[in-house]
This record gives sequence, C-alpha cells and structure tokens, in this order.
Amino acid sequence: MMLHYNSMRRSTMKCLTAERSQSTTDSVRLSPIEGLTYKMRSCQQCSVFIVLVTLVALIGIVSPNPVQTTTQAEIYLSQFGYLPASARNPANGGLLDATTWTKAVQDFQSFAGLNVTGDLDGETLELMSLPRCGVRDKVGFGTDSRSKRYALQGSRWRVKALTYKISKYPKRLKRNDVDAEIARAFSVWSDFTDLSFTPKASGPVHIEIKFVESEHGDGDAFDGVGGTLAHAFFPVFGGDAHFDDAELWTIGSPRGTNLFQVAAHEFGHSLGLSHSDVRSALMAPFYRGFDPVFKLDSDDVLAIQALYGKKTVGVADRGGFPKTTQRPVISPPKVPRDDLICKDPKVDTLFNSADGQTYAFKGNKYYRLTENSIADGYPKLISDGWAGLPGDIDAAFTYKNGKTYFFKGTKYWRYNGRQMDGDYPKEISEGFTGIPDHLDAAMVWGGNGKIYFYKGSKFWRFDPLKRPPVKSSYPKPISNWEGLPNNIDAALQYTNGYTYFFKGDKYYRFNDRTFSVDAANPPFPRPSAHWWFGCKNVPSSTGNIIENSYEPFLHSAYNNDENDESLQFEAGNDDHQAHDESPEVDVSRKS
Repeated sequence: MMLHYNSMRRSTMKCLTAERSQSTTDSVRLSPIEGLTYKMRSCQQCSVFIVLVTLVALIGIVSPNPVQTTTQAEIYLSQFGYLPASARNPANGGLLDATTWTKAVQDFQSFAGLNVTGDLDGETLELMSLPRCGVRDKVGFGTDSRSKRYALQGSRWRVKALTYKISKYPKRLKRNDVDAEIARAFSVWSDFTDLSFTPKASGPVHIEIKFVESEHGDGDAFDGVGGTLAHAFFPVFGGDAHFDDAELWTIGSPRGTNLFQVAAHEFGHSLGLSHSDVRSALMAPFYRGFDPVFKLDSDDVLAIQALYGKKTVGVADRGGFPKTTQRPVISPPKVPRDDLICKDPKVDTLFNSADGQTYAFKGNKYYRLTENSIADGYPKLISDGWAGLPGDIDAAFTYKNGKTYFFKGTKYWRYNGRQMDGDYPKEISEGFTGIPDHLDAAMVWGGNGKIYFYKGSKFWRFDPLKRPPVKSSYPKPISNWEGLPNNIDAALQYTNGYTYFFKGDKYYRFNDRTFSVDAANPPFPRPSAHWWFGCKNVPSSTGNIIENSYEPFLHSAYNNDENDESLQFEAGNDDHQAHDESPEVDVSRKS
C-alpha cells in the first residue's frame, strides 16, 4: 500500500490535532497508520497550529539574526524547544522565574556541547547566532536522556522500498546533475540499511521533492536568498522535502549552498530522524557548509539502523562508518612492505586529501594507505607527487576549501590537489597568526571544524573567521586531551570518524565524544606497523593481551564530562559563509 499523506497534511495544516489511537511501548516502531488517528477541530483553536508545526517538523535551515539580548535568547530558546509556553509564571506578570531560565540555558548548552554554566555568556550567544536547522531540537527521543546521541521523531515508513520524484527542478542547475546529487543523498542512508530509493517521473510516490520559492502551498513560505534553505516532513506527515529555489544551489563547490549535504540532512528527517546533539553528525542542527570529503557519522548510522535495521544485502562502501568500524582488519599483504616503514614506523605526518585518500609522509617519501595496508607501488618521492614540496614535513591538513596545507620549519605551502598555489611558501607567522614554528602536528578536528596545532606539551586552536584567529587563552596543555602524550608526531580524523594521534612507532585512537583515548582490546597505544601499514612479523599489541582484530562501535552512552570548554563540540559550522568561498586560512584573507 502506498503511504502518502500529502492531501491529509495540507488540509490539516490549517487546524489539526493528532491523538494516539493506542499507547505504545515501542515508539521506534510507530508506523503512520498504526500509531496515530486524526481529528479535525475548529480553527478557533489557533494554538493547535503551533503544536502541529512542532510535530510536523517543517525542517528549515535558517540563518538567524545575531542573538545579543536576553529577550532574543528567550525567543530562540522558545523556538527550539527549550522553553515551553507554560514556563511563564502569571503570578510574576508572565515573567520567567530564575530557575526555569537557568535550566533552559543549561539544556541548550548541554545539547550544543558548550560548557554548562547556565549563564548567557558570549559563547552561548555566539552559537545561538549561527545558521541552523529551523526544527526544534527537542522533538524526538533517544534511548537514554543522559547520553549524547541521536534522537528519533517517532514515525517511520512501514516499507523499505521507497519511491521519490522531483516534481520541480531548480532553475540554475542541469536536471541530470540534480538527479545525480539527489540519488547520492538518498544513498547516504541506503548504504547502511536495506532501504531502497527508486526515482519516478510521475504518479504517486512516498517522497516528493520540489524546488520552489516564496509561498508554495504548505503554509511555510520561503524567504528568498539566505534564511530558510529547505524544509521537510517526517514520515507520518508524508516525508516530502522542499528546497528554496532562490538559493544558489551548487554541486561539489564551496560556493553557494551545497545541494548534496542539505538534501542528505533533509532526507534524514523524511525518514524519521530528529536532530542529534553529536556535533559531528549529519543530523546535528547546525549547518556545516561544504565538506569535500563528506562521511556519514557513526551516530547517524546508529540512528537510521534503530529505525530500519542493519544492512543485510551487500556492504556499505560509500559512507564513512564501516559495518564494524574497523581500523583495520589485517590480512597478509600481497607484496612485502617497504623495509623502512616496517623497521621504523615513525612518520612525519598523515593527512586526508580532498579526494578522500590518506597519505603518510616520512622523510622524502610518501605512502598511500588502504583500509588495511599500504597501496601497491609505494613509497614514492614527495617531490614527484607534490612538485616543489620538500621532504621532512612537520605537519599537514586539508581544509574544507579543498586546499591542503603543509608545514615545515617556519614556512607553509598550499596545494590545490597536487598543484602548488602561487606565491608559496609563506611564513607561518604571516598566514597563521598566533601559531608557532616547527610544529609537531596539525589537523581539522571533526568535533567543531576548527584547526588544531600541536607542539611539545601544548596545543593551539585556530579559527580563520575570528580576529584574532587564536584566542588569548591559548596555548593549552595537551593533557586536556585525556590520555594523549606530549610531543606527538601526527594527527588526523580517519574515514571511520575516529581521531588518531601518532607518536613514535605507536598510535592512539581518540574518542571525540568521551574526550579521551578509547578503551579497547588490545589497548592503546598500538603498534602502527601492524595496524596501519600491514607489516609482517610485528606484534599487534604492546601488552600480553589476546588480539582482537576489530575496533568496536562507539559506546552508546557518551560521557558528559565537563572538559575544557574550548575542547567541547562548539560551533562546528560557523565557518560557513553563504554564496562565497570557504575561508582561506592564510595571509591572503587578511589583506
């Protein structure tokens, strides 16, 4: 039976209440037919419309005006579910009491990964001012209210073979390109479940997609360039997704608004997912901007599988969360590994390129890593792979603008793929104000999208959109990253979502949610030669422990330890600038 509720939804947008026909103890399995009955009521009950908007979750990514006052913050907290209308006390003339207000601020800070103080401080106001999704944060439910993880809205599709159609295309993009991006956005979710999405040119479908402007028939008008980018409906209300055609939708470019990433987020809502409080998740409410190496977070995978189960046919090979989160299962390499890397696995730096490859630099050579070893034909000379780049690199990272930055001594180089940009190298002191020379490591941390530099026993956080880009409270001790040693050699976020640090011949897997080195068997640190480079005749652990060849799922109950506030998941998307290049991080932006 085709499940489609458009006509019902549009009529009830004017005035509707939804009552459960029966109680359910397993709301994850609530279906559109089994779980709800609908009753029309008088449109005099205008408050019902407000409730409906909350339930329907017209998910719009919005760019709010700066939140600077207590009144603006109160409106924000009410809009996104932290302050109910009943919170105002009539005895006080409708004013909020101090306890309720503090609790609302604390709830928002906790959800957003800020330092939980209950005070309306600068960082809290800054986060409230960021572009974000317009749906309430408190819509669905998780398995543990104390855990930082995904939330489910409460409805799901009863069938797994879903259909969709694009009934109206955007004006500025080719139809074939849009078809490909929409299909790719759906595959984000089908890669990890048995869901399938089949496009249709006409007729009834489960999910209808439109690119429209202004008022378009659902009571939630778009507002032109900026502001609301898109909105969608949960399964119980039809699952449709609408995109504002006034926006500059782009494909594979940091300019404008990335169609693929917004669509993948919206389709998550179309499938029944609410917002996650895990900052690295696709379903987090704050829009990140263009990500050239997009990978689905493990939290999103756990969420979609809670609704539709794990994939039983084929293997997910396009997302960023392997079916067992392996890093990696070691099988004997086809050819002997390079003697140098196996005898001395200490590396100078590791980084992910814009095309999703992972490279290790050592001396004047580089290696391309596979899931469980080193690719055939390596090592190669760095000078052959990146013309003009010297050996013995100190640190490297690829930023969200697709550029890769290499650091050595007092200088840095910027590359677009394998091609050096003009006028490089440059002085670190000019392009990265506040960052020291002769670095140990650098990375873009997935927790907030900021750039982190490491040297000796200290680290620095660099935000290219701030002036100054490094706060006066830095540097800070590396010991804030619980379990990490000083003087690390390399750092990167791998494609499975974990952050890895390397020192000498060993590596550490860091859990961004517990904010500590992961507990595992074998324990960390582990030998890099065995686990990363596929070397034979080397131990797989540093202790007398039975080998376990896989790395388990992230723990489901994430800690809420009050770590250093600068290390929390803060403002992960505030680097986004609509309709412009992702910010450069060198001196060229300052002139």
